[in-house]
Amino acid sequence: MAYWLFKSEPNTWSWEDQKAHDGPAEWDGVRNYQARNNMRAMKVGDPGFFYHSVKEKRIVGIVRVAVEAHPDSTTDDPRWECVDVEALTDMPRPVSLEEIKDHPDLEGMVLVNNSRLSVQPVTEREWRIICRMGGLDPDTLKPLS
Repeated sequence: MAYWLFKSEPNTWSWEDQKAHDGPAEWDGVRNYQARNNMRAMKVGDPGFFYHSVKEKRIVGIVRVAVEAHPDSTTDDPRWECVDVEALTDMPRPVSLEEIKDHPDLEGMVLVNNSRLSVQPVTEREWRIICRMGGLDPDTLKPLS
């Protein structure tokens, strides 16, 4: 299993929009080769952080890859693909970019070093640390007691 982070501007597609969507939604509109290649590497069931970019800059929820890479329906250009993701759970306590940058074990995270990349990998160690920071058990995705 691999772990991911999906960045979205909340005024374009928010965590609330993702949760309200009936079933999986295309993670469409990505026009960056590295982000597209990351989506090509995803497998059904891979979890990911849902990150609100721009003003909020925080992880607010957890999604799951529901459909592997396929042509992006927002373009006729065959170079662009996307995955479909579905909401799994809220982050009980959103985790800010500032908190992530301040954590010494997260200094190598892609989000810290390449914050503009809209779809990025997350290591298992990073996943576990951030889940705990947000109040989730990284194995069950249930709130920590």
